[in-house]
Amino acid sequence: VQLQASGGGSVMAGESLRLSCVASGRYFRNYAVGWFRQAPGQEREFVGATHGSGTMTYYADAVKGRFTISRDNVERTAWLQMDNLKVEDTAIYYCAAGNTLQALLKLSPVETYYWGRGTQVTVSS
Repeated sequence: VQLQASGGGSVMAGESLRLSCVASGRYFRNYAVGWFRQAPGQEREFVGATHGSGTMTYYADAVKGRFTISRDNVERTAWLQMDNLKVEDTAIYYCAAGNTLQALLKLSPVETYYWGRGTQVTVSS
């Protein structure tokens, strides 16, 4: 599966953005989808992830209550709705697909992941 993330931009603190992750391939529904971000000079961090069916989602504490992940397997698209953005949310955001939700919650060198190209999110005060 190939992924393409989009929807980033520059906003003011408190505003919202919605990122999209569009997949190619026939078996998108078989993959859990996660969102990660990497700020300059920092390591990549987990933002959230959803099960293949979209019925289960997990979020990092830093974004819980502000970010929402959803997906539409027919459209082969996942979204990251980001509300009440903060300056510290500034980063390049990536979507990734993994075989299981657990594999995305904790990245493992023995697992296979598919990464999309990142999209920049900049939040100003």
